[in-house]
Amino acid sequence: MTDAFTDLPPLRSGGAAVITGGASGIGLAAARRFAAMGLPVAIADLPGERLSAAEATLAAEAPGGPSRIAAVATDVSDASALERLRDVAFERFGHVSVLMNNAGIGLHPGGAWKNLEAWRTLIGVNFWGVVHGVQAFLPAMLEASRPAFVINTGSKQGITTPPGNAAYNVSKAALKAYTEALQHELRNTPGASISAHLLVPGFTFTGINAARMAQKPPGAWTAEQVVEFMFESLARGDFYILCPDNDVSRAMDERRMAWAMGDLIENRPALSRWHPNYQAAFEAFVARDED
Repeated sequence: MTDAFTDLPPLRSGGAAVITGGASGIGLAAARRFAAMGLPVAIADLPGERLSAAEATLAAEAPGGPSRIAAVATDVSDASALERLRDVAFERFGHVSVLMNNAGIGLHPGGAWKNLEAWRTLIGVNFWGVVHGVQAFLPAMLEASRPAFVINTGSKQGITTPPGNAAYNVSKAALKAYTEALQHELRNTPGASISAHLLVPGFTFTGINAARMAQKPPGAWTAEQVVEFMFESLARGDFYILCPDNDVSRAMDERRMAWAMGDLIENRPALSRWHPNYQAAFEAFVARDED
């Protein structure tokens, strides 16, 4: 398969793509794309039929067949499981040129003072799962002195933090701060040719929301559209891979994010966009920027 993005240095470095949460959604779409480009691919997800089915799909589609695919049952909240994944990836494929920390859950623990164990579960996957992945893989990737990508899947909810699921917002806000710090450290590490990137999908029809939606809503992107946008952004060298969708443009995302930061700068109430006393002001702000 000819692909315009295969010329990106990390994809020419001879290494594998490792993708957590790779059995469905954005993770599987990315795995299929990397495999089609000719990269060996290791997907990690919870054990079960979904992981087995994803492995079979990739093995059937990969130009090199099953020998170029590994599927590893992995609980990313367990640091030792990421170390096992690393060992499999390096033993099977020799080098890792793409680490995509994509695993995430949409668990809804409830309010800020409820369901402590559910909070721990969600943050254990959405935040600590990424830290575990970076700490397991990055030392060996740096030692290889070859170009590579680290791509962490965040969320717009970690930026504008809308009310409704505080635990999810906290996990993704922490991930944003962590990935920013990671890129800064990589940029200032002598000899490093690895870059970190924050993938921020828009409304995407994946397994997380398919359980409550019989079919893809018109406003949602497919996982494949997100992956295509991700490659376009990587080719530009973007750190923030801020995806639109069919309902929300980048311009609207920018206005919402600017308003959120304005709460701090202007000392407005927290989450003033949803505060009844500021609703008209927010609508006027959006309308002004649309002129």
